[in-house]
Amino acid sequence: MKFSRHILVLLLLATAFVSAQTATVKGIILDENNNPVSDVSITTATSGTQSNVNGFYLIQIPSDQAVKLKFSHISLKNIEVSFELKNGEIMEFNPVMKIAVEQIATVVVSSSRNKNVEGITSLDPETIRKIPGANAGVENLLMTLPGVSNNNELSTQYNVRGGNFDENLVYVNGIEVYRPFLIRSGQQEGLSFVNSDLVQNVDFSAGGFQAKYGDKLSSVLDITYKRPFQFEAHADISLLGAQVSVENMSKDSKFTALVGARYRDNSLLINAKETETTVSPVFADIQGLFTYRFTDKFQLSFLGNASVNDYQFIPQARQTNFGTIADPKALVIYYDGQEKDRYSTLFGALKGTYLANDHLTLNLTASSYHTTEQEYFDILAQYALGDVNTNIGDENLGQVEFTEGIGSQINHGRNDLDALISNFEFNGSYTKNDNKIDWSVKYSNEDIRDRLVEWEVIDSAGFSIRPPKTSPINEQPYAPYSGPIVPFENIRSTNYTTINRIQAYGQWSKKTDIGSSQLWLNAGLRAHLWEVKNKNNNGTVSESAGQTVISPRAQIALKPDWEKDMVFRLSGGLYYQPPFYRELRDSTGTVRPSVKAQKSFHVVFGNDYSFKMWDRPFKLTSEVYYKGLTDVNPYTLENVRIRYRATNNAKAYAYGLDLRLNGEFVPGTQSWFSFGYLKTEENIENRGYISRPTDQRLKFAALFQDYVPNVPNLKVYLNLVYNTGLPGGSPSYADPYQYQNRLPDYKRGDLGLQYVLVDADNQFDRGWKKPFKTLSIGFEIYNIFDVQNSITNTWVRDVYTKRQYAIPNYLTPRVFNVRTTMSF
Repeated sequence: MKFSRHILVLLLLATAFVSAQTATVKGIILDENNNPVSDVSITTATSGTQSNVNGFYLIQIPSDQAVKLKFSHISLKNIEVSFELKNGEIMEFNPVMKIAVEQIATVVVSSSRNKNVEGITSLDPETIRKIPGANAGVENLLMTLPGVSNNNELSTQYNVRGGNFDENLVYVNGIEVYRPFLIRSGQQEGLSFVNSDLVQNVDFSAGGFQAKYGDKLSSVLDITYKRPFQFEAHADISLLGAQVSVENMSKDSKFTALVGARYRDNSLLINAKETETTVSPVFADIQGLFTYRFTDKFQLSFLGNASVNDYQFIPQARQTNFGTIADPKALVIYYDGQEKDRYSTLFGALKGTYLANDHLTLNLTASSYHTTEQEYFDILAQYALGDVNTNIGDENLGQVEFTEGIGSQINHGRNDLDALISNFEFNGSYTKNDNKIDWSVKYSNEDIRDRLVEWEVIDSAGFSIRPPKTSPINEQPYAPYSGPIVPFENIRSTNYTTINRIQAYGQWSKKTDIGSSQLWLNAGLRAHLWEVKNKNNNGTVSESAGQTVISPRAQIALKPDWEKDMVFRLSGGLYYQPPFYRELRDSTGTVRPSVKAQKSFHVVFGNDYSFKMWDRPFKLTSEVYYKGLTDVNPYTLENVRIRYRATNNAKAYAYGLDLRLNGEFVPGTQSWFSFGYLKTEENIENRGYISRPTDQRLKFAALFQDYVPNVPNLKVYLNLVYNTGLPGGSPSYADPYQYQNRLPDYKRGDLGLQYVLVDADNQFDRGWKKPFKTLSIGFEIYNIFDVQNSITNTWVRDVYTKRQYAIPNYLTPRVFNVRTTMSF
């Protein structure tokens, strides 16, 4: 089989898939009485279709150009609308056809242009569903964007422009969603909230976002789920699990239902790691979006989710080889005990939407999130550190032949958390004469009950290692020590915490002209008031504190009347992050209500340059940014667990450059290349600036899609990421000013091959393929170059030299997966 020159070039790096060079317009056509209209003719200059008995229609149009759609019916007035959509974009358009009045004038509908001026990146849901990854989904695709990083393929969390996991907002259909509190390791995490099979639109902003988005310091991920128009069923099955979804609409077009269920078992990935285990990581959830349209002005929708992460882990043995060729070392560990974790969440949101008139839309939303989490573990680890036998041909090759250090470690945990978060929000939008006003008032109540019990005992060469930073220092075996034996770490706390919040925002947007140039303006103000209460066992308040913050934000975008298609953006403002429960709890488990909001001043300058190369569309997006942070709450990062100091005793900054070139490198496909430069440092208690835990200096990423010319149904997908090493190559208890070691660079490539048996262009009237709308089979290779990436270090002391060795905790090696997708 002969591959194109595109694949030959990029298989030195690797390759990927694509859809046709088209966009899709779909919707329901209604009459003035809110009844669906059948047999409406929908035509373009080159194609056409008709609406069905439910008024539903779907038509594909060429992308990246203005295309006029004409809606005509024998007894109704015609409608003409122009659409300008990007490749693969899906636009929902629901026209109302009238009898005796003039129809709307011809307008150009282009969602991508409005998002470009707001500094929002839109991602194609089909690309999300196709691109391979150990934790495939929306977050997997975010890792290919500049400014977004995560050095742990088992986690769905991500850092944006120097922020941590807790600084990112996630919305689904305008409703904020949450993640579990206690998860410490990426391999425990399982599924993210967002079900990629249900997604219709994905918008992402890496900073400088508008006042309508909440109070976080780093980013916004805004997800919109599908609105069904007809019956469809989808299934995705692989060695890592399965997910199915069903969508449908009632005959009268008033009720729609969208349901998805997922099951995931990470055993394939975890068993490929260096630790021999008996592991049962089961993650499952079910989501549903149900909408009922009572009238043409009012509809009610319910979004619900139930999930369970059940993680049982019984480690047996591990051997990690490290060091150099001249001085090879190995750490051998034998385990006893087990870990049982369970994270169960329930989420429900009821949203009413009222279209008061052509200008005014009102929404009332009530939502609740309940999580019950437990982490129980008792694990004994007995280790030996020594020299490795390197004699080729020796039957003991690779084994430890001389022990330099021995010891044992016991970890115990009994952590329980129960949290109930309730929200009530009223918001609205008023649009008239190119002006738009958005506003909202929201009340939140967070009720958290938390018990934290963790202790660790470390024994080496017959003595117990005392906690770090204690006096007197244990000098055994070189000097006798008669002090009491205490655990290396001992954390015990019980917290009953309630947080009440009131949030509000108002913002104004306008589109206008300056001569022959176009100008977009946005200005808004956001306010947040909250009070934290700590309670005793009897329910009385023992301690309380609160704060009120005001956050002004603004954006301006200009599209000059130049021969070159360019848009310039400037955005920024004052951003606050009021503390969530994790930020109030310090490393000892104590909740400190007096913690203030972290504050950040953002400035983002961006440019979009759209052009054609090889007669195909491309776009270069550039952004430079600066963040000045005060009242910073310092933290340490251990895998995916963040431990805050629960003080505001630091200041910090972050600045950088993000570049992304996307377009049709291969005809009919969308691919992109990303580059990011970041520097972020913090100054704790005026001791001087040091790197923050998220100081990811350089980022390169590529998402490439291709197909075999002689076999166009064979699609190829490639996902490449390179990140320079993060700080964190030091013991978790260490003073960050004494340890500024960095982990090794993170290098990863995931490759997918897929053969399409059935799609829109290849339908079958008979045979076993007849029931399928789409069907494909293929395989994926995760970490195709088998790079040994590490997320943390295990620190072991040599009792003879008193040196500490950093033994890397490696992530997943090369893993093969088989996958099939289908729809009916």
